[in-house]
Amino acid sequence: MTATNRPVVLVILDGWGVSPHREGNAIALAATPHMTRYWQEFPHTLLQAAGTAVGLPEGQMGNSEVGHLNIGAGRVVYQDLTRINLAIADGSFFRNPVLAKAMEKVGNGSSLHLMGLLSDGGVHSHIDHLEALLRMAAGHGLQRVFVHAFLDGRDVPPANARIYIEELEKTALALGCGQIATVMGRYWAMDRDRRWERVEKAWAAMVEGQGPTAGTALAALEAAYARGETDEFVQPTVIVDAGVPRARIREGDAVIFFNFRPDRARQITRSLVDPAFTGFARPVFPRVHFVCFTEYDPAIDAPVAFGPEKLVHTLGGVLAAAGKKQLRLAETEKYAHVTFFFNGGEEQPNPGEERLLVPSPKVPTYDFKPEMSAPEVTDAFLERIAWDRYDCIVMNYANSDMVGHTGVLDAAVAAVEAVDEGVGRVVEATLRRGGAVLVTAD
Repeated sequence: MTATNRPVVLVILDGWGVSPHREGNAIALAATPHMTRYWQEFPHTLLQAAGTAVGLPEGQMGNSEVGHLNIGAGRVVYQDLTRINLAIADGSFFRNPVLAKAMEKVGNGSSLHLMGLLSDGGVHSHIDHLEALLRMAAGHGLQRVFVHAFLDGRDVPPANARIYIEELEKTALALGCGQIATVMGRYWAMDRDRRWERVEKAWAAMVEGQGPTAGTALAALEAAYARGETDEFVQPTVIVDAGVPRARIREGDAVIFFNFRPDRARQITRSLVDPAFTGFARPVFPRVHFVCFTEYDPAIDAPVAFGPEKLVHTLGGVLAAAGKKQLRLAETEKYAHVTFFFNGGEEQPNPGEERLLVPSPKVPTYDFKPEMSAPEVTDAFLERIAWDRYDCIVMNYANSDMVGHTGVLDAAVAAVEAVDEGVGRVVEATLRRGGAVLVTAD
């Protein structure tokens, strides 16, 4: 690398933010000597990472996917949540040919299954989209319509599921269409880190009717709370009528997965559609007409209701066109964000783009290991920058986001301090090589 070709390093502190309040604020409570000094000594500004600033509805909180998409694009990108909301508002949702075909596939004795996150969090799904699907199904005259409700407790308060269950049941009653068939926390159904033992329990409840049972969705929720489970962790529970599962996903059924965010939708989707799936042993493999709300992965062989809108001139694309070498670096939890999302939803690397994944620790929740793999991410960076190969390095520290989601304040403070230590080493090494560092968040 020549003296005029200095490395530019973009460090994304996932979940980091600025607030005037100290109470419950892990970033304010943590010892962050490096970030504090940079704020005092170097140019800085505040950016909005929510609402219309990142292509979301006014007042809608941002998330990692949205943040990385906008950073990588260098402009406001209208998100799937906004696109689908607009389709519902203008009526085109109800004429969507992919959704209509799924409903037309439901014949005598077969069922329509609607699966996804029952929440108004707007990060992975929105209850308004589920209710629109129920209205559409009612308009098609469908009688056997069943909801497999994944409970949130992460992007919304941890014990809010009753609100959404009651709202869903009220809508279904008014339409005369839709019943809840299974209830489970997103911990099981929406894993993204190949913890297949979790996904298997979700699959078994939906396909085989296996797991704890309850007579109603609210009864299932109360039983989970009595076991000390919050919404995110509710064990996959099968709703039964007279001791018989209300519905199971069977051969010839249609399934619409109404999550719009891809990363936590891929694994459970593959378990339901991929004949060559090996994540766990499936005693049965019912062939169904499966619809992905958005494109979860180009390799998944299933129709997509709201296809991707191709982004051009992303940062990675511009660097590649200029012949620059770049590295993307993150641990497992945020690897897709610095690659797929940062590149505008493109799975394949740009020319000259290298990628390095550091495995995330295998723990039940990250408050057990708040440093996560930050030290290893930092070490990997220090090794790679010494190669003098890259013009631009994009890296992510996952801790503030992932440990913050646990709600354990002491662990979140430790996570922030681990990130600060890593950032200090990254900045020092980059400046020593005559490079520049941009530190931001999502």
